[in-house]
Amino acid sequence: MGILDFIILAIIAAIAGAIGQALAGYSLGGCLISAVVGYIGALIGFWLSRQLGLPEPFVIVVGDQPFPVLWSIIGSLILSLIIGLLSRRRTLVDY
Repeated sequence: MGILDFIILAIIAAIAGAIGQALAGYSLGGCLISAVVGYIGALIGFWLSRQLGLPEPFVIVVGDQPFPVLWSIIGSLILSLIIGLLSRRRTLVDY
């Protein structure tokens, strides 16, 4: 995998991560964080699809690396929801 393939995969992961975060309603950060969330979401989604025996309907192949876009978005959504639930700000009520 060359540097151009890596950049293309990073852009696809960033877009998938941003879509997953937008669907979850919780943003973890900027473009770089969206790319990381997209990659982690791809791992989560790929694992989830294998466990449930589901197909991969939308896969983009860059170079020789397949990237499951739909499962990346679903995994990013799940990851963003979990982090959003765990890191909700607590408000103090002053009586």
